[in-house]
Amino acid sequence: MKTSFMKYQTERHQKSRSLKFYLILIAVLVFSSGLYAQRISNNAIGLRLGDSDGFGAEISYQRALSDITRLEFGLGWRDGNNYSAIRAIGLYQWVWELDGNFHWYAGVGGGFASYSIDNLPPGSDDTDTALLAAGDIGIEYNFEIPLLISLDFRPEIGFGDFNDDIDFDIALGLRYQF
Repeated sequence: MKTSFMKYQTERHQKSRSLKFYLILIAVLVFSSGLYAQRISNNAIGLRLGDSDGFGAEISYQRALSDITRLEFGLGWRDGNNYSAIRAIGLYQWVWELDGNFHWYAGVGGGFASYSIDNLPPGSDDTDTALLAAGDIGIEYNFEIPLLISLDFRPEIGFGDFNDDIDFDIALGLRYQF
């Protein structure tokens, strides 16, 4: 009886030590991440020039929430002979320093898109509005002048009749920082 009680106490003590170790490790990682935080611009506005899988050009605005997080809002449009489309998107992003003014970032968000297609057979529905979910991962360089250049990859999942699949958008961004 005494040995089983001692064995129980020993196991309990080891579990308690392991738990304390992991809690201290998590606290150190959380608090030390702030030591490496790189200040990002409070505001940036410019263009995000995407490929043909996306909407092409997009007006982009970024607003810092902290030293390592920001919101990005985009308004994209596309117009052709037989169609027109508009998209609004919002993303929450985390930004990490790679080297000096060179950063990488990742984020998640969502938005909506509206499409209008001309020259369809009579009786066909030629408009659609869809919701979308998006991810974002990219790299950026923050110049000493108020210019930010970025290259990102944005997978988007559409939830609508016309846009009901996954699209992959790669874009170059040029933004003025203030």
